[in-house]
Amino acid sequence: MMTVLGCIVYDHNIWLVLMAVLLCGTGSWVTSRLFSKTITASGKQRVGWQAMTALSAGVAIWCTHFVAMLGYDARVPIGFDLPLTVVSLLAVVFGNAIGFAVAISKRHFLMPALGGAIVGLAISTMHYTGMIAYRVQGIVSWDATYLVASILLSVALSSAALHFGMRKGSNLMAVVLTLAIAVLHFTGMTAFRIEPMFVDGSFSNPDSLWTLAIAISGMAFVIVACGLVSYLIDNGTRAETIEHLRQMALYDALTGLPNRANFNEKLDRELAVADTQKIRIAMIGIDLNRFKEINDTRGHHVGDEVLTDLGIRLKNLVREDKGEFIARVGGDEFAALFRIEDKDLTGVNRFLKGLEAVMFSPINVDESQIVAGASFGVAIYPNDATTKETLVSNADLAMYRAKSQLTEKRVCFYEAGMDTAVKARRCMAADLRKALSRNQLSIHYQVQTSVSTGEVTGYEALLRWHHPEHGFIPPSDFIPLAEENGLILQLGEWVLRTACTAAASWEPACKVAVNLSAVQFAAGDLPKLVMSVLLETGLAPHRLELELTETAILKDRERAFHMLRQIKSYGVSVALDDFGIGYSSIDTLRSFPFSKIKLDRSFIDEAHSNEEALTIIRTVLALGKGLRIPVLAEGVETKEQLSLLESEGCGEAQGYLLGRPASLDQILATGRLSIVERSLSSSIADAKDQTSLADVAVGRTGTDG
Repeated sequence: MMTVLGCIVYDHNIWLVLMAVLLCGTGSWVTSRLFSKTITASGKQRVGWQAMTALSAGVAIWCTHFVAMLGYDARVPIGFDLPLTVVSLLAVVFGNAIGFAVAISKRHFLMPALGGAIVGLAISTMHYTGMIAYRVQGIVSWDATYLVASILLSVALSSAALHFGMRKGSNLMAVVLTLAIAVLHFTGMTAFRIEPMFVDGSFSNPDSLWTLAIAISGMAFVIVACGLVSYLIDNGTRAETIEHLRQMALYDALTGLPNRANFNEKLDRELAVADTQKIRIAMIGIDLNRFKEINDTRGHHVGDEVLTDLGIRLKNLVREDKGEFIARVGGDEFAALFRIEDKDLTGVNRFLKGLEAVMFSPINVDESQIVAGASFGVAIYPNDATTKETLVSNADLAMYRAKSQLTEKRVCFYEAGMDTAVKARRCMAADLRKALSRNQLSIHYQVQTSVSTGEVTGYEALLRWHHPEHGFIPPSDFIPLAEENGLILQLGEWVLRTACTAAASWEPACKVAVNLSAVQFAAGDLPKLVMSVLLETGLAPHRLELELTETAILKDRERAFHMLRQIKSYGVSVALDDFGIGYSSIDTLRSFPFSKIKLDRSFIDEAHSNEEALTIIRTVLALGKGLRIPVLAEGVETKEQLSLLESEGCGEAQGYLLGRPASLDQILATGRLSIVERSLSSSIADAKDQTSLADVAVGRTGTDG
């Protein structure tokens, strides 16, 4: 057989044979790559890749056959039957499509081999249909042995090629598929016999055959090249997509800094380096000090600009080659790593100063300057922690300690005692929850009086907690804790209901003032709660005054004002507490008709020693007079302070001079108040507008907006 094959090759034009072999190898390589895409794709993409694979393989096989045939020296005039030639092309393209579809169906482990066998039959069908289309002046005969052998070899090798394509990879598939095509052609041509029979005037032109061969080869290379380009484009697109997804997965979209997932991976690697090289790693937790304030007062777009600017500055600061790394791990939280390779902390202190400079440098936004500020907590591995989780936790503890410092201390290094403080805080939260259920909480009332007449105008309800083991715990300690743990809603409702119940039976029928937390505006249905308590306790709405600070309404002003207008429509008074500190926005007073302004005690304390404090007192009193809003001064402790307020025209006051917070029993003992037994109907009858209150309860509570 090899002798005959050698003769067949010898009978071919060597250059056209080489062109056919090159086309066959290139086409098989591209086909194997496209086939690998078909395997991994799904849905419509799989259909597309399958069609491209079948077309590329079919054209390459068909063109290989006809270029080789054009190079075959039959020693007689030749020609081609056009319809059969086209049929041979269609046969191999559609046959390949069926074979590839079967191969990737995965219904059985033999499917790739079966699909390959179909491809081999398609190649054989193309070859022998093309040979029938090959017209020669002579008598054609076939050697059955070689003919059958060519088909069997083609089927076997094609079956192996697709099996390897599914199991071993595209390179081995390309080699075996090339063999399948080449062996079929040359074995099939060995079976081909011609007995010349010349007819005058019907000779083929060698130059035209060369032109046709080159044209067919060119077309084939173009189609195969298109398949290759589509493969490369898809690979490039996939690589870009993967890189883009990697960026999205590991980097923060707003700042461009690494995100929490990236930071966790980096921390794992750095801790491994520390263990190997026996160095230390500083973990730095960073929390912006004024980010919530910036968002609330300037808008979230300004907050985004601040974060973007900080991201640029931090990227310019960090030197990764020096073991420095920083990521954004939360809304206003960042985390940094630093390799400590020296014996002292000179390097990490330098790094911290750089971070401070970034966080405290003014940022230009909307023609104004904003200073974000930050608190830094530092924990060192392995000194302060021996595990990743403990290191992160200790850095957070140190950061929160820095944030809670009343001094200007911005950086706090972890100390072992911090764990004790956190545990104590958690225990306090648990005890507070128990105190609510075990009636360990009480309400004290502080009197509010008219400055000019001394007449009692109302009482402010103040929550008190007497711990069974630790004694009196200041509200400044447990109220923030309640807000953090979600207990403030239960506490707030309890205080409101208890104070209203007590006030409903007071004689004289003065007001009771109850403080509201910002959390109560963010969660729950506050107007519905107020209405429910008023109806339940029988307290006339005009005798209830709700106090809130400006920070309570900043997060969602529209929603807060909607709720306050709804509450005020019941006849309930609304007072703005702690005015003069914090934001103290005149726009807030203009946007909502508050029933009272409470002037913060800090100005009363300094009224006789600080000219600026006195100016602020006069300004607030003038503002209240201009807006027709009464002003109550807090923290009056001396007669001089009371005299000053009277001379300046302040309407009401409260403070230790007028009365310390006391339990209801203690106040009753002074004779200022008495308790009168009253029915629910008579209590509601005292309301300024009972019909209006009932109407609101039935039809106007609505939603919070």
